This record gives sequence, C-alpha cells and structure tokens, in this order.
Amino acid sequence: MVFSSTVFLFAFLPAVLIVYSATPRALRNLWLLAASLLFYAWGETWFVLVMLASIAVNYLLGLGMGSFSQPRARRVLLAAGVASNVGLLGTYKYANFIVHNLNAILHGVGMGPVELAPIHLPIGISFFTFQALSYVIDVYRGDAPAQRNPLRLALYIALFPKVAQGPIVRYAHIADQLVKRTLKREDFVDGVRRFIIGLAKKVLIANTLGRPADRIFAIPAGELTPALAWLGAVCYTSQIYFDFAGYSDMAIGLGRMFGFHFLENFSYPYVSQSIREFWRRWHISLSSWFRDYVYIPLGGNRRSAARTHLNLFLVFFLCGLWHGASWTFVIWGMCHGIFMVLERSRIGDWLSRAWRPVRHAYALLVVTTGWVVFRAETLPQAWAMLRAMAGFAAGQGVRYHVWLYLTPEVMLALVIAVAGSAPLAPALTEWRARTIAAHQDAVGRALDIGTSFGMAGVFVLLLVVSAVWLSAGTYNPFIYFRF
Repeated sequence: MVFSSTVFLFAFLPAVLIVYSATPRALRNLWLLAASLLFYAWGETWFVLVMLASIAVNYLLGLGMGSFSQPRARRVLLAAGVASNVGLLGTYKYANFIVHNLNAILHGVGMGPVELAPIHLPIGISFFTFQALSYVIDVYRGDAPAQRNPLRLALYIALFPKVAQGPIVRYAHIADQLVKRTLKREDFVDGVRRFIIGLAKKVLIANTLGRPADRIFAIPAGELTPALAWLGAVCYTSQIYFDFAGYSDMAIGLGRMFGFHFLENFSYPYVSQSIREFWRRWHISLSSWFRDYVYIPLGGNRRSAARTHLNLFLVFFLCGLWHGASWTFVIWGMCHGIFMVLERSRIGDWLSRAWRPVRHAYALLVVTTGWVVFRAETLPQAWAMLRAMAGFAAGQGVRYHVWLYLTPEVMLALVIAVAGSAPLAPALTEWRARTIAAHQDAVGRALDIGTSFGMAGVFVLLLVVSAVWLSAGTYNPFIYFRF
C-alpha cells in the first residue's frame, strides 16, 4: 500500500484517523502500531515478520546496553547490534548482487557459479534498518535512554507514515512524542495541508513527468538524439525530486495528524550552487545520518586533508550502495563523492569566486547527469544517455523525436516543476504575513480572510484533482521499492 493509492486515501487513512480519535490516549500507540503493521503487511505479507524480528532484536540489545555499565559489555552489544542490522540489510538487499558479481569473477577464472535463488527485497528495509541502527547507537552513546516498553520501540520503527519511504527519523527526536503527545487542531490542519501538497507533487507532477522519462530511457541507444536524451534527463530530474519530496511531505503531514513532528527532509535542493549545498538540502535525514554515524566516527575533517577526502569518498560510496544493489547506484554515489572532494580543493576556490548563475548551472549539470546514471538500468545504458547528451548521438530523430514525448501536459508539468523547485511558496507566505501586518484595519482583515478562503479552495481543488487523476490513470510508480 502506498500513500498515492485510492485504497489508502479513501479506506485505510480515514479508518485509522476515526478509530484513533475515538481511542483512549493510553491505547492510541497500540492502535497506531496495529495499523502500521497492517499497512506494511498489505504489500509485504509475511515479510512483516522480518521487521518484527528486527524490532525484537534491537529492543533486547537496547535493554542490554541500558542495563550494563561496563564499557566492554556495551561495546560487545553495540557490535552485535551493528552486525545484526547490517547483516539483515546485506542478506535481503545485497546477497544476490554479491553472488552475481562473484560468479562473474569465477567464470573468468574457469570456475563454476555459486547458486543462490533470488531473494525478495522487502519494501523500506533500508529505512527501518537505519532507524534501528540509530537507536542502538544512540543508546550506546548515551544520547537516548533504552526504551523499556517494547510497543513504543515497535511503533518508532514500524510507524506507517515513514516505514516504506522515510524520512529516516532518529529515535532521540521522537522519543518523548512516543510517550506523550498533544494533537492540536492547528497541527492536524497543517498536517492535512502538507499531505495534500505532497500528494499533488507526486500525482500531478512526478507521475506526469515519469511517463516520458521511462519511455525515453527505454529507447535503443542507436536511436537517441541529444534533444531526447536531455528531455529524458530533465523529466527524471524533476520526477525523482517531486516524487521523493512529495512522499516526504505526505509522511510529515501524516505524522502531524497523529501528533508527531518529523524533521524536514528537503529544502529546495535544485537552487543549490554546489554539491556540498545540494547534500545539505537533499534527503536531509539520510545525509545527516551518514554524517553522524559514519563520517564523524571515521574522523570527519579532524585529521589530514587526505584522510578527510577518503572519509567523504567512503561515505558517498556507501550512500550510493544504500540506494540499491547495482553498479549504477555505486557509480552515482562515487561521482558525488568525487565532486565533494574536489569542492574542498581547487574547484571550491573557483566556485567561491564564480558568478552566481555559473555556480547554479554547475550544480544542476552535475546533479542532472548524476541522475541519468542513477536512473539507468545498466552502465551501458547510462553511458549511451550521457554520450547522447554530450552530442555524440546516432539517432536521426525520425522514429523517436521530442514531440512524441513533449506533450502540452508534459510542458505544463515542467513549467510547474521549475517554479516548484524554487522557494516561491515561502516567499509568498512571508509577503502575505507582512502585508497583513502592515494593515491593522479592515483592509488587513479582509486580506487575511480572503487569502485564507482562497488557499482553502486551492487545497480542496488539489485534493480533488489528484484523486480524480489517481482514479482515471494507471501510471503510479513506487520508485523507492529498491531502497
């Protein structure tokens, strides 16, 4: 089950909200946990047992670290926690990838292959595993107390707004909210608005641009033209942002409806003027996770320049691998790592002196070409797209041409995507607040009431149009199933 589905919108979510509001406070966590397990089991059936096993193991490890004061015993439990969580992720996400590459090596030296049946990848395993890891590490460090109530830890890991596609919420950030939270009318209304915004991003923009992106990436390499390759790259660049940011908006909004306050996950990343800035704005929960649990423990930037560069490269290698068991993800991560290293040296000095539009163009070029590698199914396909984008294309544009894909609907979605990638909404909100504050009279009150009704109408319209779009269409991909 995904948020952008009619089952979720018109059956699951209303039922959960109604029962939650009628449930005594002492039992609300239990109801949310039951709903979250049902949500996960809807698409993963018995693989929900894998998540429950992860919860049980991490609960016992946390209790152990909370009970022992000896550093050695705590280190042993921490090592067990890291090994069990990484082992779980490695088994389900990377075992087939490792065996596939191992067999390629064995074939090269004339040896027989290792036989391994395909292993199903449970949806969201990277998200809930990283949350479990943050829990045991935070308990070990003393940043959070061990949770003695198993239902609360289970709810933290399994909570349905974030279990399948994030954001990665740290235990320390919501530990108090698991015990006690107040659901205010203002929070609920803000949550509904945020959810509708995310739904519209996903359904109206990401899905619209995802269709031409998929079709262009499927074109044979010999039929590509530079214009087609660039259109596919731009469409996918917009699709992945509005898809992922839309899901994050929906998750944050859903959390707010139940009294949870999750941290922001995106902050207009496409306005960045460097790759360093991009990663401060893109998937913030993941980049901050790698910073706090990998980069800093490796030494961060506290050692030599060479060691700092190595630490950065290792972090982005792991970041690429986290996204999926494929060399395209690994190469994508390493490319970002290389640019992060370069920006700490000569490129960084040049960027600091360059004209702002040049810095912005540089960041967008690196990010867009990186998304081509990320999206491609294979490295040869990525290379063919990049060659076409660079002008080395063999296609004549007869059988496959831009106007097959650049429909009026796609053009409108691209225009909205460009506008939505810039912080225009916060600017308009600030302007509205300043204008109302400057008119402490009937004009200000009328403006306040008029804009409030106008925005309410916009949200209702977005919800209706998104629901109609979902009901009428069949293209509604879940692009994070590999994560």
